[in-house]
Amino acid sequence: MRYKGTLLATALTIGLPAIASAQPDENTLVVGLSADASTFEPAEIRSMDNSNIARHIFTALTSIGDDGEILPRLATGWTMSEDGTRLEFTLPEGRVCEDGEPLTAEDVAYSWNRAGDPENAFAGNTPGFVYTSMQFAGAEVVDDLTVAINTASDTGMALGFTSQVFIHCKDSYETMSEDEIARSPVSSGEYRLVDWNIGSNLTLEKWQGEGNFDRIEFRIIPEASTRVAELLTGNVDIITNVSPDQMDVVNASGVADVQVVQGLRRMYIGFNQSDQFEGIAGEAVRDENVRRALQYAVNVPAICSQLLNFECERATGLVNPPNDNPNLEPYPYDPATAERLLDEAGYPRGDDGVRFEITLQAPRGRYLNDANVALAVGSFLTEVGVQTEVELLEWSSVYVPLIRGHDAGPLFFLGSGGALWSALYDMAVLATVESGPNYTDWADPRWFDRWEDIANAATPEEEREVINEMLQVFYDYGPWLHMYFQPDFYGVSRRIVWQARRDEHVNLWDARLAE
Repeated sequence: MRYKGTLLATALTIGLPAIASAQPDENTLVVGLSADASTFEPAEIRSMDNSNIARHIFTALTSIGDDGEILPRLATGWTMSEDGTRLEFTLPEGRVCEDGEPLTAEDVAYSWNRAGDPENAFAGNTPGFVYTSMQFAGAEVVDDLTVAINTASDTGMALGFTSQVFIHCKDSYETMSEDEIARSPVSSGEYRLVDWNIGSNLTLEKWQGEGNFDRIEFRIIPEASTRVAELLTGNVDIITNVSPDQMDVVNASGVADVQVVQGLRRMYIGFNQSDQFEGIAGEAVRDENVRRALQYAVNVPAICSQLLNFECERATGLVNPPNDNPNLEPYPYDPATAERLLDEAGYPRGDDGVRFEITLQAPRGRYLNDANVALAVGSFLTEVGVQTEVELLEWSSVYVPLIRGHDAGPLFFLGSGGALWSALYDMAVLATVESGPNYTDWADPRWFDRWEDIANAATPEEEREVINEMLQVFYDYGPWLHMYFQPDFYGVSRRIVWQARRDEHVNLWDARLAE
């Protein structure tokens, strides 16, 4: 108790709120997240926090290993047709759903086809990104323990994407209401949802398969300082998005440590080119010369070092190294060039020094120090005459609907999850103009027309040449102001043993109590 009092005193001296003690027992793992789940409708899930919870409730055919390797999850093996358009997966015997019914190929095919049924009008990650990227053409039952996933063409991405489609149980889901599906999921995975206090906490209970803890509690703690205080008082075991300025305090506590990993999430300022944005600001973001000019206006390395406590190299596009175009150099911070290019684009400073006014929308508490990063970007843009008003918005109920409807902007701050296993995966957020994650409504044929050339490439070398040409277009004329690949800071209690991943997947099956 004396030691606990010392920790509380330490928390108070660094401005963290004092928290009443509620330490987990040895059978419970507690994780502090910055944002709540919004739904457990598998085909509507679109955020990483939501997915990290759902991944423990629903199984998938495959999983992605720490280094990007594709591994079995539900499936025990698979084969691919010679033309690359059909994958057949073998399922294990004896798996069941939470409702007691056997988990078979019929459930897998139902899950895949239900998510893609246009009558359902789902708009989550699965139909909006996965299916458009892999050109999903339907799933079919071969026999009870064999299911086939078909694609319209060989995109080279289908196998990896099978890790992202959650399997649910046909017998239950055919009888459930939309609200029951969203709020009371029937588990096909290792854990089931037993309690959900929206905006506060969720509790999962293990009922089959892997997992060293009987219960996993996800606590929703939007404020970074509160998450750290909860960690230091022993109330939570893992927290996401530790504020960089609190890293030293955590590491010196004797109670927990910060794990820092180079993440794969592409952070960017989006230029929303939708016609809904009128006036000079809307016209400006639709002008590729303005978009290129503003690349020089923002000092991204300074943002990384001063606000993220991390030395970063500015991104050159949307593909994670080492799969990016090696010929591209990050845009330098050069406000004089930004000013010259804005003048040449036809946007001179007025008598008041302002070229035009624009709004930058950003979430508060979703990403690492996101509010301050957005404010810094706004300040840099204002310095070159683009008077920027920064609107900081609550993530789940306000910002997500804006993003989902392609209504954020004209400038917006967002992160997009990436991967190590494929350059095409990272590019697939813009696989078509209609792709769900094309939140900028970009439609440049110099990018979108080249996907056919990728599909027709006869060799990996030819494919890579097209990829590099596309990435050059994205660098020069694309819809993102290039920022950085977000470093991820996790606070981990010394009560447990757990290793953070680079892809933001908070996988908890291997977490265990320390010896």
